[in-house]
Amino acid sequence: MSLRLLLSVIPGSLFLSVGAGTVVAREVKPVQLEIEALTAIPGRDRSWDWWQARTAFVPASEAGKERKPMWITTMSETGRGGVHNFHDIYQSLSRDEGKTWSIPKVIPSLKRTSQEEGYEVCAGDLWPTYHARSGKVIATGKTFNFEGGTKENRRREKVSYAVMNPADGSWGPLRFLKMPEKDHGGHAITAANAGNTQRVDLPNGEILLPVRYMADQKKFNYTSVVVRCRFDGERISYVEHGTELNIPEGRGLYEPSLIQHGEWFYLTLRADHSGYVTRSRDGLVFEQVREWTFEDGEPLGSYNTQQHWARIGEGLFLIYTRRGAENDHVFRHRAPLFIAQVDPGRLCVMRRTERTLLPDEGATLGNSGVCRISDHEIWTTCGEGLLRLGKRRNDLNKVHVVRVRAAGTVP
Repeated sequence: MSLRLLLSVIPGSLFLSVGAGTVVAREVKPVQLEIEALTAIPGRDRSWDWWQARTAFVPASEAGKERKPMWITTMSETGRGGVHNFHDIYQSLSRDEGKTWSIPKVIPSLKRTSQEEGYEVCAGDLWPTYHARSGKVIATGKTFNFEGGTKENRRREKVSYAVMNPADGSWGPLRFLKMPEKDHGGHAITAANAGNTQRVDLPNGEILLPVRYMADQKKFNYTSVVVRCRFDGERISYVEHGTELNIPEGRGLYEPSLIQHGEWFYLTLRADHSGYVTRSRDGLVFEQVREWTFEDGEPLGSYNTQQHWARIGEGLFLIYTRRGAENDHVFRHRAPLFIAQVDPGRLCVMRRTERTLLPDEGATLGNSGVCRISDHEIWTTCGEGLLRLGKRRNDLNKVHVVRVRAAGTVP
């Protein structure tokens, strides 16, 4: 009997552990969570939002004296005057576990710049993560390209990244990952980018980076892959990529996020009408995608926005927004922001475990990020979106930071 068939016939919340030719089923036990709102980072101007805000955690050095722990939140200066009105990248630092944050300051090497071709280009949709093997912070994402400073050209997007040295706080220049010209199917790889994607760093220092691209230059329909990369301390280089995941509807599959949990890798993907999930043994070759559901088969209701992963204690969790939460007034139902445990065997969300991370307070919350602190703790960072909502249009937005721990664990 195939693994896929076994997954479909075993009832209840069961996880399949495959090893040495055996399949063992065990019940998935809910992990109880403790959720704590930390100090928010306030906005600075009513014409701008801090958006695509995400946090990287830099642990103390082994000696414990040379470097204290540091939390680095990067955010995009985003104008409320139009969609994708992205400008410079800023950072705010905390050295006291999120009790206080420094005043956001622009990162000079990540400012929006003018190019000779008549385009203004800026980094965006960044996700900073500490790369343990090198001791650097790598922020991966994409470029936004505006012809004449206003007209966005998505076909010019690139897989972009920048490297920060925690030893002196310096950021290197914006760099670009060179992708192959064609994919496995012989299609030209166009507009490849890693915007809003959650990566996995392997123990040997290699990086599994989720990327999306257009396989047909005439259609805004994305294919998603995981790219295995090497990092030499300054530059990321392409090694190979795995299964090319696509659906023909709408904009295809995009903004993929990856996590490793036990012996499996799990990938969640955005689509216009739904959210999708799949898994892999090696992080490259994936099963056929399926739509996200609760355990009773009812659709999760997350659509046209990101979902991301968290590993807390022994549990695998999904962070998402969805329909059906008395939130029809919210643009694309992007508030509240939820967290719930995932059944890794059945690839579904365990409804009874769903908790609210951030409530609906008149702002969209779809562009969140996850920062791993330890095996038992993560932080979720989310900048409020006020562009499309009237009652708070004149408010300063906030970057919310929420600590989530497995209950009963010692910080």
